[in-house]
Amino acid sequence: MGQKIHPTGYRIGVVEPWTSRWHGGKHDFARLLLEDRQIRKHVLKEYGSAGIPRIEIERTGEAVNVVIFTARPGVLVGRKGVKIDQLKAELQGIVNMTVHLTIHEIKRPELSAGLVAENVADQLRRRMAFRRAVKKAVQMTMQAGALGVKVEINGRLGGAEMARTLTEREGRVPLSTLQSNVEYGTAEARTTYGIIGVKCWIYKGDIDRGQMVNHRVTSAAAGRPGAGGPRRRRRSDRAPR
Repeated sequence: MGQKIHPTGYRIGVVEPWTSRWHGGKHDFARLLLEDRQIRKHVLKEYGSAGIPRIEIERTGEAVNVVIFTARPGVLVGRKGVKIDQLKAELQGIVNMTVHLTIHEIKRPELSAGLVAENVADQLRRRMAFRRAVKKAVQMTMQAGALGVKVEINGRLGGAEMARTLTEREGRVPLSTLQSNVEYGTAEARTTYGIIGVKCWIYKGDIDRGQMVNHRVTSAAAGRPGAGGPRRRRRSDRAPR
């Protein structure tokens, strides 16, 4: 199961929050979804060197709140905040609304799956030995305090004629356990002999069971009788035989 389902999507609403938090009507949903995609695409294209593994978007009636997680906030902010003002103006041109930016610094980039995958992809672009790049990334992540890590690369490794897959793993990565805090990230290395895909899973420990219960109560409220959700049929409701 864990190999067929996106680890983040599998835990959405249980231990993982949504990266886009807003409500749109039937006529506005497609437009708002496209704007979210354009925001993320623009930020990653123009400021990808800042090490951005995650972008969260919240919408209110008057403004759009964009939360950017970055390993190098200085690159994103610029001298005296010039770049951040420029980015805010560019995003306001995309959504035609007021945009508020919040920058969160990632203190331990070795524990961010997206940044680890991007680091491996960057080394592959610079034609570093792929086995050495993967093993080095795994060792650095484990030394940073992770309980388990798995890195997988696929493509024409080393310029070989046939594509193949290389997987390096250390520790344990319980993908099928909802309680486990598993972060997942991907990246692409565009080389002269083709694209090499990089996947990374990092296991950081188990989420407190009390937090999981809070998520379940919120998500299951719609299914309780009297809450507008489906009601389980009683024996007396069934038609007689």
